[in-house]
Amino acid sequence: MSNETDVVIVGAGPCGLFQIFELGLLGIKAHIVDALPVPGGQCAELYPDKPIYDIPAIPVCDAQELVDKLMAQIRPFDAVFHLESQVTEVEALDGERFRVATSRGEELVTRAVVIAGGVGSFQPMPLRVAGVEDHVDEQVFYRVRSPTAHHGKDLMVLGGGDSAFDWTVELAPHAKSLTLVHRSDRFRAAPATVSRMRELEAAGKVRFMIGNCVDFEAQNGTVERFHIRHPDESVTKVDADHALVFFGLSPKLGPIAEWGLELDKSQIRTDTERFETNVPGIYAIGDIASYPGKKKLILSGFHEAALAAFAIKARLNPDEKVHLQYTTTSPIMHQRLGV
Repeated sequence: MSNETDVVIVGAGPCGLFQIFELGLLGIKAHIVDALPVPGGQCAELYPDKPIYDIPAIPVCDAQELVDKLMAQIRPFDAVFHLESQVTEVEALDGERFRVATSRGEELVTRAVVIAGGVGSFQPMPLRVAGVEDHVDEQVFYRVRSPTAHHGKDLMVLGGGDSAFDWTVELAPHAKSLTLVHRSDRFRAAPATVSRMRELEAAGKVRFMIGNCVDFEAQNGTVERFHIRHPDESVTKVDADHALVFFGLSPKLGPIAEWGLELDKSQIRTDTERFETNVPGIYAIGDIASYPGKKKLILSGFHEAALAAFAIKARLNPDEKVHLQYTTTSPIMHQRLGV
């Protein structure tokens, strides 16, 4: 099956969704491909309830709320979604077009490609304890899908970054008990969250322990306790109903690494005028884009999407001057937005 479109966007996270909006304002049609079954990307998949405070004019929202608002915003532009699908191949057909193949056997012919897939395909870094994989999503969790499922439980949280501390602070008031375990007392989490954890520790709501989880005990298929080895080689047995593991995410670029793009570790190098890669017609925005001064913020990705859209408009219409029009006053913008 082959479809022709102006742009193919790889990744339906917040930046990919906003790219649809910015392209739509300029009259450009898009198809968007994502490996997950619903839009929202890793932001909504891993942290749907995590509060976000730095979206302009929205004092606070969670990731799923942000995605819902973005989906409402792009509704006028009729983007075509290819979900539960990965881009497996990008081939330059000529100086103007690309053939994009997906894991579901679809072929798209497009004038431009925007890679907005975070840092590739993320996989949570696992707890490396023999046999623990048999208990994943039952008693060992790499993401929190429903916070209330952990209420009233004896919890053990492993990790020293933002996710571990955010969920420790969030869940401690609702847990029967909560033990936070990290390999040292040096943390990667935001200082304010670390301070809040220390307050909960002082109040007896959190027990902090330095060490690594090295083993567990199970009875009749149910985990009853985990073994924590400390720097002095002593071992503490921690009774826990659930273990929440936040060792970070391991980025895998997958097929993107084979597309001839200039890479900076697991990111793609772009310029800062068009957010174009070293391959003309292929752009990168969001966390996967690398350039001097890059900040991995959703806000930055939105800015990158806007400039990439203008660059794509110029690519699609090289003989026309691309005029900046304002949604407040432009009749053509109102027509495209349906207002």
